[in-house]
Amino acid sequence: MAYDLEEQEQLENLKAFWHKYGNFILTVVLVVALSWAGWRGWQWYQTNQSAQASQAYDQLREAAGAKDVGKVREAAGRIFADYGGTAWAQMAALVAADAYVEAGDAKAAKVPLQWAVENARDPAFRDQARLGLAAILLDEKAYDEALKLLAAPAEKSYAAAFADRRGDLLVAQGKPAEARAAYQEALGLLGNDSALRRLVQIKLDAIGGGSA
Repeated sequence: MAYDLEEQEQLENLKAFWHKYGNFILTVVLVVALSWAGWRGWQWYQTNQSAQASQAYDQLREAAGAKDVGKVREAAGRIFADYGGTAWAQMAALVAADAYVEAGDAKAAKVPLQWAVENARDPAFRDQARLGLAAILLDEKAYDEALKLLAAPAEKSYAAAFADRRGDLLVAQGKPAEARAAYQEALGLLGNDSALRRLVQIKLDAIGGGSA
């Protein structure tokens, strides 16, 4: 096939351009293709992990409902080990902790609660775990440890519960003035229709705090 001079010049320019930039272009195309494939692979992996974690979580809930502590421990351990990066793990921590508490094993409940405090991505789950762990530490008379656990700021929806739990710890430490301040803080954060408000008011009245 014959080319005129203009076409031949364009071909030569194209050959020169490809000779100069061809390897770079191929590298860019390869990187983009690999990135796309990697992203798709990661999406599949995440979806697959979430589905498997969901099944394990259902097994955990069934074991908790049946009060089978052995199976609860087995299922929770599998979730933390294999699916710790999923949202199911933080929910599993609270379910397992409740099951242990109901079984009268508060020491065992501390393990999943501590895991949630350190690993839960959702602040609400983390705060709920901190409250649960603080309650166990209160029973164990580990007051300073519990107060330290509650010292970090909580989500707005948990702030009143944190203040209330601090009040409980301070009462146990024999610090009524500080406990009153904590209970009054809790009342200030609770709405008039809150179920917790009446309980906090009873505690405050018991130490001579009056109304907030």
